[in-house]
Amino acid sequence: MHPFRAAAEAGDRDAIEAMLADDVVFTSPVVFKPYSGKPVTAAILRAVLRVFAGIRYTREISDGRDHALLFEAKVGDLTISGCDFLRTNDAGLVEELTVMVRPLSAAKALAEAMAAEFAQVEREAREVAAAPATAD
Repeated sequence: MHPFRAAAEAGDRDAIEAMLADDVVFTSPVVFKPYSGKPVTAAILRAVLRVFAGIRYTREISDGRDHALLFEAKVGDLTISGCDFLRTNDAGLVEELTVMVRPLSAAKALAEAMAAEFAQVEREAREVAAAPATAD
């Protein structure tokens, strides 16, 4: 089982964020322009975990650094099906995450629910980006 899948199913926001490369690129199923960087991607994924209910992965396909994780979840009363396409870097961190979903009715519901979350997403991303770096 891919660790991203395990973390998403468990709703483990910290584990998901730890798997993201600093320069990760996230391509949304409902927004044309990709988002770049760990702060905004992590904030978006936290919002997705608030919007999705009962996320469950049904199939996993892996080929080296490329992974396809098929999932189902609820957005309100609608069942959404989708796929998380992950590409990992040499360190095993997610450097690209592309999400595709269906059917259209559920994708529209997802877009509406995420739009309602986006002020918080932007606030969280700004706070993380403005925070001083800490030494490990």
